[in-house]
Parts: sequence; C-alpha cells; structure tokens
Amino acid sequence: MAVDPDAVAVTLTAPLRASIRRQTEDLDRIHATIDRLRDRFLSRRPGIQDSTVEVVPTLEEVRAALNRASDKCQEEVVSSQPGGNGRIPEAMEEALGRDHALLSRGVRMRTLYHHTARFNGPSQAYVAAATALGAEYRTSYELFGRLIIYDRSLAFLPERTGSWGAVAIREPTIVGYLYDIFEQTWVRAAPFSDAAQDGLERVAKEIHQTIVELLAAGLKDESIARRLGMSLRTARRHIADIMDSLGAESRFQAGVLAAKAQLVNQPPLSDVESG
Repeated sequence: MAVDPDAVAVTLTAPLRASIRRQTEDLDRIHATIDRLRDRFLSRRPGIQDSTVEVVPTLEEVRAALNRASDKCQEEVVSSQPGGNGRIPEAMEEALGRDHALLSRGVRMRTLYHHTARFNGPSQAYVAAATALGAEYRTSYELFGRLIIYDRSLAFLPERTGSWGAVAIREPTIVGYLYDIFEQTWVRAAPFSDAAQDGLERVAKEIHQTIVELLAAGLKDESIARRLGMSLRTARRHIADIMDSLGAESRFQAGVLAAKAQLVNQPPLSDVESG
C-alpha cells in the first residue's frame, strides 16, 4: 500500500545518519591525535642543529614539510628548479594541484627554470596551465641551484649528500640573502612565454654560446650538463657539433679555437670542477 514518504524518511535515514556521525567523530579523533603527534615530533626531531636550521632527512618528510609550508604561506613563493629534461607528467599534474591551492588564495608564485625546460613538452604544458592561474615563470642558461622560499621567512635547500633530504632554514639573515640571490637571477632571466615564437631560436643560440664559453674555461662534460640543466648525452651532442664547426679534435682545442675566434664574450663563473 502507498505510504507518505515523509512519514518514513526519518526511520529510513536514521541508520545512515548514525553511521556518518560515528565516522565524523572518528575522523575528528584521528585529526586531534595527529596534531598532538606532530607537535611532539617537531619539538623532538633528531638532526636539528639549531632552532633556525633543521635537517629533513627523507623524501616523505620533505613532502610533508613542504605541504605544511604551502598551507601556511600567505604572500609569496619563489623557487629555483634546475633541470629541464626530466619532467614527469604525473608529478607535474600533482604539483599543479598544489600550486592552484596557493594561487587561489592570492599567493604570488615565481619560478626559475633552466632554458632547456623550454624544449620539454611536459614543462611547456605545466607552465602554460600554471601561468593561466597567475604563476610567473622565467628561464636562465645557468641557475644557482635548487631553492624554495615561502613568505621570505622559510627556505628549503637540498641536503648536500645528494639524498632526497632537505634543509629548512628560518634564520632571517640567511633567508634574506637567498631571496636576494633569487631576485638577481630573476631580473636577468627571460620570460618563459618568449619560447612560443622566436624565443626558442634565441634561447638555443644562448645555450650554444654558453657551452662555448664553458668549454673555453676547461669545464668537463658532466659539469657543463649539470650547469645548463640538460642530460649528459644532450650536452655531448652540443659539444660535438661545436667541435665540428670549429674543426677541433679535442675539447681543449675547441676552447682555444673559440677564444681565438673571439666567440667567448665573457669568462663564465668559476667552477670547482673545471680543469
């Protein structure tokens, strides 16, 4: 027989509402426990040399630290991201979600890439999507290293052993110094959007010129590749083309011939791996 739905609605939905209420209470208890554990973990963290310098040893902990910093960021994030050929589409899609959360709060985002990122399809797609959200990107033939700074108060540097760890720095003078280094490079860098037209040709010429100068300075292939953010294979292909065009039989001879031909505009920055 027909029954008024409103008459039985409460009875039918009561078990579901009770289940939701219990799950919500369980979720609140879990969050409260995590908050307590986080406070204890951060206050007793091993590897802390100073209250303003903290070693974050593992990749998982680095991600957690970056997520906390992103959640608290209110004004600006600046970063230097060396490389250009190893962009993984899945990772960039995940990063775009985090960036969207920051940009939607009105946080300014500026990122430096190597020029070589302009030739990488996933990088081009990522920059196009993030730029549409308000982020800013520029590229340079050389970068000073990997760096992320939140609100000019918290900086992250890679841990020097080459692991996936990082060092979090809160000391105002050091963070300010790192921010100034970023700004100096940002001013000289070229907007990523230039690559859409004749920028690619200009960037390619600049990369070629930089390789010539680094060869003239006596840098090894591995060092040249790292400084320009390209694979060793790509760097050697560029070097082979340069040697062929100069008629050189060795890298040293190529550097000498380039200097004699006045192809070297200025001496590059010093590198401890030269020679």
